[in-house]
Amino acid sequence: MNTKPRDYDREFDDDAGRLYHYGFDLDVMHPYMIRSFAPFFNAGSLLELGSFKGDFTNRLLDRFRDITCVEASATASEEARSRLGDKVRIINATFEQAALPGRYDNIVMTHVLEHLDDPVAVLRRINEEWLAEGGRFFLACPNAHAPSRQIAVKMGLITHNAAVTPAEAKHGHHRTYALDTLEQDAVAAGLRVVHRSGIFFKALANFQWDRLLQTDIVSREYLDGCYALGQQYPDLCSSIFLVCEGGR
Repeated sequence: MNTKPRDYDREFDDDAGRLYHYGFDLDVMHPYMIRSFAPFFNAGSLLELGSFKGDFTNRLLDRFRDITCVEASATASEEARSRLGDKVRIINATFEQAALPGRYDNIVMTHVLEHLDDPVAVLRRINEEWLAEGGRFFLACPNAHAPSRQIAVKMGLITHNAAVTPAEAKHGHHRTYALDTLEQDAVAAGLRVVHRSGIFFKALANFQWDRLLQTDIVSREYLDGCYALGQQYPDLCSSIFLVCEGGR
């Protein structure tokens, strides 16, 4: 096991091989994540685990007035505070060390679990300490079986679907989930999975999507079609997600 302390500020630095966030993530995936989660949202409070610079948080402001965020990077936390002001409470801490004042009706964790040293331990804390009675936990991760990754395997760019590339490892990834392994960790933490699906059918890599989105080749209708197709074939989506409730 690597015992070297993690530098959460450096992990989100971009490099020539991979960006931490692509335009595709912010402009396409974030709105479709909200659309996927919305039918299951509870009224009341929301806790966002891994809020980064507040891009996804900003999209939640239209739906929730009581938002708390936990973010391990001090730099990202400060940028989020500058951007969001007093609209949300931002706690700069790791999930393992965070001391939160109560329980929450909704908890959201998007593209974060794959970064954690001990994901089951954090999921268990969510289940036992932070999720309110009747609350729901929304857990989304990049999908190992996305066609873009499967194509990369066939091209010889990565060894297998769930491989963690050097660029991903530099950004703090420890694993790449599929629906079965994601649900395995959630159940191991005592959570009860009430819904599982995928978000956005995806055959192109993020950098290819970013280039394509700068043209008029892809219409909003095409994007909506990829989102709808993803609901039919969740195992071929860019992201997979679970909706969980508390369990023993």
